[in-house]
Amino acid sequence: MKNRLKKYYNLLFKQHKRKTWFALLFLLIIYWQILPNPLFNDPTSYVLEDKNGNLLGARITTDGQWRFPETDHVPDKFAKAIVAFEDKRFWYHFGIDPIGIGRAIKQNIREKSIVSGGSTITMQVIRLARKGKSRNLWEKLIEAILATRLEVGYKKSSILKLYASYAPFGGNVVGIDAASWRYYGKSAKLLSWSEAATLAVLPNAPALIHPGRNRDILEAKRNRLLDKLLERGDIDSTTCQLAKTEPIPDQPLPLPQLAPHLLDRAFANYRFGNGQKTRLQTTINKNLQQRVNQIALRYHQSLSGNGIHNIAALVIDTKTGETLAYLGNIEGKNANESHGQDVDIITAPRSTGSILKPFLYALMLDEGLITPTALVSDIPTQLHNYRPENYKQTYDGAVPAKMAISRSLNVPLIRLLQQYGLEKFHFNLQNLGMTTIKKNARHYGLPLILGGAEGNLWELTSIYASMGRTLNNAYAENGLYNPEDFRNAHYLTTTISEQAKAKTDKIPSKKWVEIPPKLSAAAIYGAFEAMLEVERPAEDGSWEIFQSKKRIAWKTGTSFGFRDAWAIGVTPQYTVGVWVGNADGEGRPDLIGVKAAAPILFDIFDNLKTPTWFDPPFDEMVEMPICAESGFRPKTICEHIDTILVPKTCERSAVCPYHKTVHFDTQNNRVHGNCVTPSQMIHKSWFILPPVEEFYYKTNNPNYRVLPAYRQDCQATIVNDHTMRMIYPNQNNMKIFVPIELDGTLGKTIFAVAHRKPNTTIYWHLDNEYLGSTETFHELELRPDVGKHRLTLVDESGTSIEVDFEILGRQE
Repeated sequence: MKNRLKKYYNLLFKQHKRKTWFALLFLLIIYWQILPNPLFNDPTSYVLEDKNGNLLGARITTDGQWRFPETDHVPDKFAKAIVAFEDKRFWYHFGIDPIGIGRAIKQNIREKSIVSGGSTITMQVIRLARKGKSRNLWEKLIEAILATRLEVGYKKSSILKLYASYAPFGGNVVGIDAASWRYYGKSAKLLSWSEAATLAVLPNAPALIHPGRNRDILEAKRNRLLDKLLERGDIDSTTCQLAKTEPIPDQPLPLPQLAPHLLDRAFANYRFGNGQKTRLQTTINKNLQQRVNQIALRYHQSLSGNGIHNIAALVIDTKTGETLAYLGNIEGKNANESHGQDVDIITAPRSTGSILKPFLYALMLDEGLITPTALVSDIPTQLHNYRPENYKQTYDGAVPAKMAISRSLNVPLIRLLQQYGLEKFHFNLQNLGMTTIKKNARHYGLPLILGGAEGNLWELTSIYASMGRTLNNAYAENGLYNPEDFRNAHYLTTTISEQAKAKTDKIPSKKWVEIPPKLSAAAIYGAFEAMLEVERPAEDGSWEIFQSKKRIAWKTGTSFGFRDAWAIGVTPQYTVGVWVGNADGEGRPDLIGVKAAAPILFDIFDNLKTPTWFDPPFDEMVEMPICAESGFRPKTICEHIDTILVPKTCERSAVCPYHKTVHFDTQNNRVHGNCVTPSQMIHKSWFILPPVEEFYYKTNNPNYRVLPAYRQDCQATIVNDHTMRMIYPNQNNMKIFVPIELDGTLGKTIFAVAHRKPNTTIYWHLDNEYLGSTETFHELELRPDVGKHRLTLVDESGTSIEVDFEILGRQE
């Protein structure tokens, strides 16, 4: 019987022991799982920082709080101040402080009310996470249990970060980072001892920060904390005395808004879900961003007087592609929504004007289709229903290709585009990085080179920066190319994970390979050399001073109707892009690149250190002889030869088409084989432009030698002499009576001419001013003023006729 009882006892004890272990295990599992995950799920503000962690801007949370993302580091001064004020044994206890609780109970009994709760910083973190819970004894017990669990799973430094990130600091300010900017306008890491102590006492009584009230109470609490820090040895007596003299903050300060459009763009492109980071670190340089903003604001004050309300500017590090300054639109004192200041112009498609011309020039150099000095026709041009004109509506007859870029002449570039091929240029623009050209080449036509398509400042400035980067790297890497050198700029640092990055913002790896680049370094260098010589306004003397200080490859652009003004400049260190205009597309007088955008461009460059210029890529270049007059590769009959440094591809460019052998007699009269024998001829090399080119060229080039007329007896035997004859007026010095209309203006007169050669083109000029051209049916309706005039007609072969007439107004 005794053994049986013992057996039952042992069985019961073992079962009880087993149940106890299961119960303990169950409680341990509950204890481990009892902590909320995540601990905090509050929405946080979108925060944008520069490359050094300085605040560029922030957006308030959806619940109306300034709650920055969890801080990465608690400043040492604030950490010491908050521990001294809230929980002096924080670094040693296990979540609850028995000594502190005993002290609190003793105080509450003595005061006969609750004056101290004995909560540790860890318990306060739990209370902040369990927001809305009543503060009774039961909740206090739960907080204590959860606090011990928090201590098990978190480091002390992490718990302090949680407290600093989610503690209330008065009003709608949450966390040390937001509080530091709202009350002191600086980063928390720059807080003084006085400022850190002031913020340390606020979570305990956040209402004390109310402006205009409780200032004495807040100051007294701060000073007591400073004394405690002195007692603990955290500060010396001098620091304590000086800290007490610092003022208490007034009403909250507005947060910086240095790059609001980049803030919107960044968080639109990089959306994060709940619980993930809403703090982005950019490549922006805060100081440079502020200077760019100030420059734009200064110009905005004068431009707005002319009805020009929007400015955008972009600064890119040429070598790395990092965005250093991003002004999406001006935020001036007079800015308001009616002028579209909320529009990010940097990403908005706008008419490009002439800003694409250097791309065509570089592409043609790259393929050896031109040399920098080769003459390009600059004459009145009619292409079906399209008649391009130069900005000043004048013509030079022929200009070197390099000068066509520096002077941004429209007609020569249209002719170069015809030579290069519209479809090929359209393809290469997309290949260089222009995503805004979405329609086929025929849709844009030849005006593509003059602003017939849209581009945005982000991509265009990035292309110029890519050209500069390619040129920098090709020389440094002995002619090897990185295929990823041509890319858009990026504005996020490498601290953001690649999963969070957009593909267009990816920083490339360095893979130097022997592959054909999108543009060779030699072609880019040639384009930049042409861009160095862009004409500056003569009336602004300061531009010449600037030109002598820095070498910048720059180009301007103006869209049709004076709606968009562009300026982009490149140096080995920086690439700057500027756009000026109205977001709604309204055109304004003087809204042209060289006047509205270029001064801003140079002011920005004046704030940048650009001491060097690109090294010539000698391995890809060659010294090549050229005809001094035409700029082409010389024929054997070219008499004057120059040598220039050009891309090697130019060695296959065309030879001079303008030098011809002309025959003279011994008296220096021009002859031909139908009137003299070859033995009687003297052969001379002569630079001869086509007739229309010559008509304009000789006016601007007094050294140009016009080809002499044939000897008198040789003129009768000239072959292929295509002549013209005036139909009306049909005689020289004819007097024409023109009726005066009812409104007092002169009526119109129809002038007509006949030509022996069908479908020839005739160019019309009245008093040396170009009027237009006609084909097949040569009639022009004119309204000359009363008085004497001269009508000059020039055909394709250079034959010209002139007729003088006089307009006599007569009232009918």
